[in-house]
Amino acid sequence: MQQTSYRTIWLSDLHLGSRNTNSAYLFDFLRHHEAEYLYLVGDIFDLWLVNSDWHWPAVNDRIIDLIFARCRNGTKVFYIPGNHDGMLRRHAPTDVRGVHLVAEAIHRTADGRRFLVLHGDEFDPVSTYSGWLARLGSKAYEFLLRLNRYVSLCRRKLGLGYWSLSAFLKHQVKEVVNFLGSFKQEIAAEARRREVDGLICGHVHHASYEEVGGVIYTNTGDWVESCTALVENFDGTLQIIHWAEQHTLVFDEQAHFAAQEAHAHCYRDRRLAPAS
Repeated sequence: MQQTSYRTIWLSDLHLGSRNTNSAYLFDFLRHHEAEYLYLVGDIFDLWLVNSDWHWPAVNDRIIDLIFARCRNGTKVFYIPGNHDGMLRRHAPTDVRGVHLVAEAIHRTADGRRFLVLHGDEFDPVSTYSGWLARLGSKAYEFLLRLNRYVSLCRRKLGLGYWSLSAFLKHQVKEVVNFLGSFKQEIAAEARRREVDGLICGHVHHASYEEVGGVIYTNTGDWVESCTALVENFDGTLQIIHWAEQHTLVFDEQAHFAAQEAHAHCYRDRRLAPAS
């Protein structure tokens, strides 16, 4: 497979150090994609596991080496800590072997739009005000992911396709749906307050691109379940790529805008057509 170039790549919630990280998929994605800008949008390392269940396979070293190699080759790399690697925030801003450690960033796309980039835990009241509850939730999530491995094994033996139990449960629980809705509204309010066109974040492990309250809400997803990345093409349009599912696109902004324009043309043609 040839290497694909983008103007910008955003990755978040790698959770390196967790047994549930899809490190092989991540390394495969990184070695087949390069960009002028690379944003690591929080929870890159799961430092909550350092004293309990830290897991570091050899492929993780290759991931880190590849990121530093991108720095040496001219990629501008920005690391924005999240809640699982939040202890790094006290060291921002600083540079580590070419990686710019910052609390947040403003990214201007090739078509001139301005996006605020941050992890997103700032808008999660559980993470902000109840650290012990956030850690308890993280333990429960880890349990679901481990259970999911056994479910996936059973499905493979039965000849069935991949299906994520943890993702299914998250999206079926009403409280989670309500949280995602309020999370997006908080994100949109912050984007309007900062007078930017949109906000790019992670944290909730659910890749998304949508307009909320007049601004663009974009979430990069994660590399524990979905294996998704947000990328910017050289014309400024954005895509969400789902690397685990045969490298298919989840969202293509350029195609989205083209479809909107086609719909507008059809609407105008209907209005101008003579009445029969």
